[in-house]
Parts: sequence; structure tokens; C-alpha cells
Amino acid sequence: MSEHGTVVSIHTAPAAAAPMASINTARITPGVGIAGDRYALRTGTYSNAPGEGREVTLVEAEALDALKREYDVELAAGESRRNIVTRGIALNHLVGREFTVGEVTLRGVRLCEPCGHLERLTRQGVHKGLVHRGGLRTVVVSGGAIRVGDPIVVP
Repeated sequence: MSEHGTVVSIHTAPAAAAPMASINTARITPGVGIAGDRYALRTGTYSNAPGEGREVTLVEAEALDALKREYDVELAAGESRRNIVTRGIALNHLVGREFTVGEVTLRGVRLCEPCGHLERLTRQGVHKGLVHRGGLRTVVVSGGAIRVGDPIVVP
């Protein structure tokens, strides 16, 4: 049985700490990531740090909802600093698995735990409220386009 979710929004930033912009369609390239995003451009805060999984990052809309409900910390989708906001799929379960988002195949590499940098760019309480639900880091297996509203399918 397959698992399914939906792309709620897509966000990119041209450089480290730059505000995230919402886009409707993202072009994704293996080994690079999202065209125009800071990590594809190698201008992200952690671009020179070792480790894979910065090509495309995802976060659950449900995690952002829980942050507000449980910690009274409101964080807009783009403020999460994750590229794709999803709904209806448990991202933590996708570590080590391949799945499709629109035309693109991604492989979950590791959780995208919140860090002090994220909290400095947003507000106090974000770090604590997003521990173990801060999102998923992925690598691109096959590229293409991802659009708002696209299905997320785990075979």
C-alpha cells in the first residue's frame, strides 16, 4: 500500500539568511537541488559543511501547526527555511526511502533537525518546538518539476 501526501508550498532563498520566497514551480536537478536556491547556488549557511541532504528539504505543515498549538510559536511556511511544505505524509518515516514528488524522485537522507541558526533567523521557541519534527533532508534521484498541489507518493 502506498502513502500519499501533497505539496502545500515551495520556498527558496538566493543566499544564506536571505528571506525565503514562495514559488509555484521548482526545477529540480540531481546533485544540485532547486534552481535558484541557496544550496543549489552553494551560498547557503552550511554549503561548505560535510554531509548530504541539502538538495531539497521538506517539512510537514502539521509540524508547523503543532508548533503553534503546543508552544504558541507561529512560524509561517517559508520561515521554516525548508524548501517544500507538505501535508498528509509522515516525513520522518522516509529516511532511507525513495519517493516521488510531482515529476521528481527524492531519497530521504536524514531528519532536518532545527538548529540555533533557524531560531536566530525566526523566533525563540522554534528549536524546542521542532525537535524531531523539523523536516527531512533529501538527495535528488531524478529531476524534473515540482509544483504546488503535486502529489507525494511513497511506493
